[in-house]
This record gives sequence, structure tokens and C-alpha cells, in this order.
Amino acid sequence: MMAALSDLRGQARQAWDASAHGSRPVIRVGTATCGRSAGSLDTLAAFREATAALGVDCFLVEVGCIGLCYAEPIVCVTKPSRPTILYGEVTPKRAREIVERYLVGEDPLPQYALGAMDGEPPPDIPLLWETPVFKRQVRRTLKNCGFIDPTSIQDYLAMDGYGGLARALEIGPERVIEELKRSGLRGRGGAGFPTWRKWSFCRQAPSDVKYIVCNADEGDPGAFMNRSLLEGDPHAVLEGMLIGGYALGAQTGYIYCRAEYPLALDRLRTAIAQAEELGLLGDNVLGSGFSFHIKIKEGAGAFVCGEETALIASIEGRRGMPRPRPPFPAIAGLWGKPTIINNVETLACVSLILRHGAEWFAQYGTAESKGTKTFALVGQVKRPGLIEVPLGITLREMIYEIGGGVLDDRPFKAVQTGGPSGGCIPADLLDTPVDYDSLKAAGSIMGSGGMVVMDDTTCMVDFARYFLDFTQKESCGECVPCRLGTRQMHEILTDLTEGRGRPGDIELLQQIAEGVARGSLCGLGQTAPNPVLTTIRCFRDEYEAHLREKSCPAGVCKPLFQYQIDEALCKGCRLCQKNCPVEAVVGELKGAHRIVVEKCIKCGACFEVCRTGAVIKVPNALVHAGP
Repeated sequence: MMAALSDLRGQARQAWDASAHGSRPVIRVGTATCGRSAGSLDTLAAFREATAALGVDCFLVEVGCIGLCYAEPIVCVTKPSRPTILYGEVTPKRAREIVERYLVGEDPLPQYALGAMDGEPPPDIPLLWETPVFKRQVRRTLKNCGFIDPTSIQDYLAMDGYGGLARALEIGPERVIEELKRSGLRGRGGAGFPTWRKWSFCRQAPSDVKYIVCNADEGDPGAFMNRSLLEGDPHAVLEGMLIGGYALGAQTGYIYCRAEYPLALDRLRTAIAQAEELGLLGDNVLGSGFSFHIKIKEGAGAFVCGEETALIASIEGRRGMPRPRPPFPAIAGLWGKPTIINNVETLACVSLILRHGAEWFAQYGTAESKGTKTFALVGQVKRPGLIEVPLGITLREMIYEIGGGVLDDRPFKAVQTGGPSGGCIPADLLDTPVDYDSLKAAGSIMGSGGMVVMDDTTCMVDFARYFLDFTQKESCGECVPCRLGTRQMHEILTDLTEGRGRPGDIELLQQIAEGVARGSLCGLGQTAPNPVLTTIRCFRDEYEAHLREKSCPAGVCKPLFQYQIDEALCKGCRLCQKNCPVEAVVGELKGAHRIVVEKCIKCGACFEVCRTGAVIKVPNALVHAGP
């Protein structure tokens, strides 16, 4: 049994080495969703055309996302006897240039290179792992993403894939759970519950039928950790599910993935078929007597279905609505049977722990938060993308060292962690360690790993309103505190941003938020008030300005300001006039211009194009006050 798997991995490694270190160049093009949105399929086509036209015999491989979203499309080029070079912003024109000047010629084009991935880099090309964006990262879960072909089980086997499954079958279910306990792995879906304890409850539950479910219903706006992992390394997740099924005594697993992830779903189906063909999935896995089957359930995009009991209801064909707990799913879950639900990253970590050992996994992290964690670093940051860091790293290190700091060097204002249900952490808490307990103490949560950076142009009242709009619409309506409370909070926030705030609104908002957090049935309602509570606590002055002065300090809430032109600064260049979509700007060439308030729709076009700073935002309070 183990010899057969060892032979498969050995053959795959030989094939990998032959292609990676052979006489033919290897061109890896990132064609995950993020790459495709930046035009990587056109880049791929350009490489095909250029190599064919110039007679370059090469391997052209589609890979997943390496995480550098700001530099897409990304291409990795290995020329025989040369270091592997990663190139960014590879347009079709640059693709042809790389083929002509580097693969045919000897110019590695350092002006397009992000870094060399191995060997001795050419002049003017840094070693990639020493560049700021990678230096503080520790890539474990994401190690294969952007490097292997996600549609090839052979590539995964070449990277010692399914080695964790082989070890699990050797040591037995109890020792598998013990290994997870020693590793300190906590659920990467948000709650941070110890994985081993969850599995232990399910294993001990008396039932002949058990299930394991992979929660890939990634609903947080701006989050793409799970999607990228499924698109770039799907077998890592399948292996984790297999190990879980074996440890729990389950024979069936479900992957609950939102239908909005078509590429991830396609690659999962391919991976399942490949694993079944090699006997790694299905009846009598590797001749061990253990049988395990995986089914895919497509979700319809309901955010509440990220909650365990709502997800179970959806798989069963019912409306996705949470139910009271206990009993917990580990005791009575899918169709009333003991069920474990882990998110994508947790299961990928399981396969790594079984492959490399608990001590290896626990090398990084803190005493209570072991290992590494992936994050989607987005918002007003110079280098947005997918990163993987040791737990315990500070927010400042993530934003400024890895992310490059705030876009356009504007002042940092806050960072939201944990998605729509997360809290906003202000500048004076930038040195907060990123781990489960520290983020909770700061008034936020880890969540699945979304991280939104904000600068001084962000209105925190409007920010809270945006996320309350999201959670209010996504509320299933099952319980009164969430159904009515989120709506009431949203209405008050809307009033504040539109100049209709009344005395006592801030206190009422806080009171409702605390009530919703205490009284809601599931995690959606219990955490929905976080953006409100943290922004009131840390940015109360902005709430007061909206309420008492009817002004928005950040100049975001349109009903609270007007655009005006400072005649002393206006040069009469007509840029604002030409870009106004409603002809609200009047004036002669080289003469002072003005804005007709009755026509202005506050689109901001004039403000954005003005080169002299003549277009300004004036709070309504000052306009109404007069001269």
C-alpha cells in the first residue's frame, strides 16, 4: 500500500525534475481568477504565439496565484542552467519581448523582474525571498500556489503530495488527532477553536455514519484566501479531507463552495477525478480498507451559510438558516449525524502537519496561536495581495513591510480585520500582534483572514454603514435581534451620513449594537455590531462631527458637503469644466470658474482633475453659515 504511493511520488518527482532541470525552458503563467482579471489569458496566448513563431521548444504551464495581486499578470520563467525569474505586469507585448530577448537571447530583462526564485540571480535582479514583500512571509500553505500545475496530480505528488495521508494510515486515527493536538492548530475559519478537540468530539460520538465538510463559502468582501488555495493547490485540501475522514471514521465528505467560484469548482472536480483514478480517493483507498468519497455542493452565495448549522441546512436542501446549539454539529450535524466542518485553510494545514510533523508546524506562531496564517491584504495599501505570515507578527509589519505602506503615502487611519464582522483597529494599536487573542482584545477578530487598510480619506461612519448594509441584507431573519437590530443600526448610520442625525443617536446606536451582539442566535448577528462598536470607541469624534456639525471630516458623505472653486487658485484651464458630466462648471478660458450647486451631482470629477487645488470640499455647516 505505502510502497505503491511511494512509487507514484517517486515517478512524479522524476518527471518534475526532468522538466524543471531539463534542456527545455519552462514558462509558468498565473491564470487564477486574479491573473485572468488582469489579462493573463492574453499573456498566455502571446507566449504560445511567440514561442511557436521563434521555434522555442518549451513547457508552457498554467499555475495558480502566487499572491502578488498588484503585479499581475505574473509569469515565472526557468531557462536551462539559469535561475528561475519571476516577472510582473507581463502584458502580451512583454511576453513576446521575454521570448525574444531572454529565451532566444541572453538578456534577462531585469526591468520587468520581481526577483529570482533560486540560484545566483543575474545582475540587477534581487533574490525574490529577500525582497520586502516576501522577506517577512513564511510560505507553507501557499508553497505550491503559483508554482505547480493545479490540474496535475503528478505535480502535487512530486511535491510529496499525499505524504500526509500515507503517514496517517500508518499511525492510526488516535495518533492523527494527537498529532494535531501537539501542533496547536486552531481553526482558520475565524473562531479559532482547537482542531484536535473538535475532531475528538466527533470521533467519540457514537454513530456508524459520520461526515466531514470543507467550508469553502468565502463570503467576506475583499477576501480571496480560500479561492486562491482551491485554484492553485486543490489536492492539498482533498488530502486534508481524506486524513480527516480517516481520523473521524467518516466515509463521505462534502465541499461546500459558492457558485461564484467557477474556476475553483472546475479545478476541484478535476482533482477529485484524478485522485479517484489513482486509488487515492474512493473505495478501499490505497488498499487500506478505508473508503472515502467527496461530493461538491454549490452554494448560492448566502453569507450566513458560512455559519456551520446554516451550511448544514443548505447541504440538506433546506433554506440556509442557523439553529440553536447545542447539540453541536460534531455530535449531531448533517442529517443528524456527527459532522466536522473545517474551512479550506484548516484542511490544507492538516495535510502539512501529518506530512512534516507537529513540531515543524509549531516552529512559528505564539504560545496560543501556532503556525502561519494566510491573509488577503487589500484596501489603501501599496502592495495588495495574498500573503502568509507567522501568527504573532504585528499589524505594522504586515502593512508597512510586506504591504509597502499606505497608498500614495497618505496617513494611516485604521485597518479592519475579520471581514464584515470584524472591528476597526486604529493607528495607536498598529503594533498589536496578529493572533486570535490579541485581535479579540483589540475589539476585532481574526476571521478567515480578510484585512482592509484605510487611509485618512476614509469616513469611519460611512465605513460602518457600508458593512451594516451588507450584514443587514445577509441576515437570514431567523432571530429578532439580528433581523431588526442590524436594520435599525443601518438606519441610524444612514441618517448620520445624510445629515439627519438626532441627539442621542450615538448612544442609541451603541445600545442596539450591544444588544444585537448579546442576543443573536449565530455568529453573523453576534459579530455584526463589531464595525459599529469599534468605530464609535476609536473614532467618536467623527460620529460627533456628523451629528452635531452635519459635516464629514473625510469629505466622503456627499449630503454633508458641497464642491466649490477657490477663485484665487483657479487658473481657468477648463479641465474641471471638460470633465463635468452634467455641465455644472461655468467660466471662461483663463478666467475664474464656479460650480452651479443646483446642477452638481457631487461625482468628484472636477476635484480629481484639478491640478491647482482650486476645487475644494466645503462642509455644509460652513456653507450655511455664510461669510
